[in-house]
Amino acid sequence: MSKQRNIKTILHLFIGSIIISSCVTKAGKKTAVFKEKPNIIVILADDMGYSDLGCYGGEIETPNLDALAYGGIRFTNFYNMARCCPTRAALLTGLLPHDAGMGAMVRHTDQKERPKGSFQGFLGEKSVTIAEVLKDEGYYTSMSGKWHVGEEKKHWPMNRGFNDYYGLISGAANYFDITKQAKKGRERHFANGMEEHIPKDKDFYMTNAITNHAVKTIENRKGEKSPFFMYVAYTAPHWPLHALPEDIKKYQGHYDIGWDSIKSQRYKRMKQLGIVNQSMNLAERDPNVPLWEGMDKKDLLARKMEVYAAQIDRMDQGIGEIMKTLKEIGEFENTLILFLSDNGACAETGIYGTDWWENGVMPGGPDSYQSYGRGWANASNTPFKYYKQWVYEGGISTPLIAHWPDKIKDKGRISRQQGVITDIMATAIDVANTKYPVTYKERTIKPLHGKSLLPVFEGKQRDKHEVLYWEHFGNMAITRGAWKLVSRRKEGQGKWALYNLDKDRAENQNLIEKEPELGTELLKEYKVWAKKTGINKKINNEFSNENL
Repeated sequence: MSKQRNIKTILHLFIGSIIISSCVTKAGKKTAVFKEKPNIIVILADDMGYSDLGCYGGEIETPNLDALAYGGIRFTNFYNMARCCPTRAALLTGLLPHDAGMGAMVRHTDQKERPKGSFQGFLGEKSVTIAEVLKDEGYYTSMSGKWHVGEEKKHWPMNRGFNDYYGLISGAANYFDITKQAKKGRERHFANGMEEHIPKDKDFYMTNAITNHAVKTIENRKGEKSPFFMYVAYTAPHWPLHALPEDIKKYQGHYDIGWDSIKSQRYKRMKQLGIVNQSMNLAERDPNVPLWEGMDKKDLLARKMEVYAAQIDRMDQGIGEIMKTLKEIGEFENTLILFLSDNGACAETGIYGTDWWENGVMPGGPDSYQSYGRGWANASNTPFKYYKQWVYEGGISTPLIAHWPDKIKDKGRISRQQGVITDIMATAIDVANTKYPVTYKERTIKPLHGKSLLPVFEGKQRDKHEVLYWEHFGNMAITRGAWKLVSRRKEGQGKWALYNLDKDRAENQNLIEKEPELGTELLKEYKVWAKKTGINKKINNEFSNENL
């Protein structure tokens, strides 16, 4: 009997130690054994088109992202919020951008008067970031790269849950020297932690600097028992077209065939890879994109796409360094990596991509400041219509790669389940086995919009978003099931169009005249959301049924 009691005592002590190891401390934070919790890395590209990656049909060399894709899952029906600021706010908070205070663009420090609430220009107090939630769960939280959801110091990353930060607070800058070509009053804020920082390295290049900080942070996690959350937000391939000479050299002459041929080649490969269905048509030709054969300055235009490709290539090299470091510290298998883009390809500044800082210098080096223009953006968004800022498929569709060896067993799979950028927060919470808070630091937090992607990783069907909404500078859309009602404010006079995305994701066949009752029904549903969100206070002249 004595022996049995001793065994029971030992068992009780053992069980008790397990319970204690997962109890809550006096500070209210968990002290669980974290080895079973995965690391989470979210990597965001800037202004990258839907078909730019090799694994999505592009000709740009992206072997590291391709490896993640073929070892994980590629999503073909995933959405962002059409532009950098709204997308980043939705990613970080799991809220639609207006609910997070970022319905428009960031508020610059020289802008004294801006709307409050939905369009205030920084993350609102009724939101909570992934970093804030996971930090309280015991995660080490790190960010490297572009922030762009709050210019004032009180809104910087380390005041929104990150343990460390290195990168560009603002939206865009010279890749070689951030002090160059900034508008007066719109200087670019770059920070190391909570301090303004001007990189002095003679070989400074933005993409490499973002990678290096991420790699060093991962190296420092070796041997640590707690998991980490890392947000790596590259500025590539956002303008200006700046790339390293050795990367540009790889693509010299490759784009002399022009955007029409590149688009045709990508479309063919996308069908071969299964990214699009064999029956899917290309979007009708953008009337503002001339045939390549009739263009002049072809050497300049081809050079622009060479530099753009080089920017993506260098980003992929950096992601390879991150993957290598994870393997070296033994954390690659236990890390969920998500890669996506903040919006569709950028068609700003016309067909030649001549920026307001244009000075006649060929693109690529620090003394140039150009973008690649509408023709190449059209090819980057193959097979979809339109571009960044508009909420047609070309503006809001993003590649999404999910890689997690410990969880994703059916490697190389393509998923056509629909998702949206707010799902990143929901997924992080689910993966970390925690909960989205009702309150945070005595603030009431708005309900989570996103839904977890974890069931998809496990090969299951997940809860669908019954309805999705977009609005950005008067560009508006609603999807319900297969149906999408969309309006393009600029160049479109606010006309609404109706598409069946199951049959026509290229948005070629406007069915508004054939289905007027459905169009009116969706418009009424959109107006209810707009009123609730505060959108119609800003744009109240676009909601007339006469525009259907």
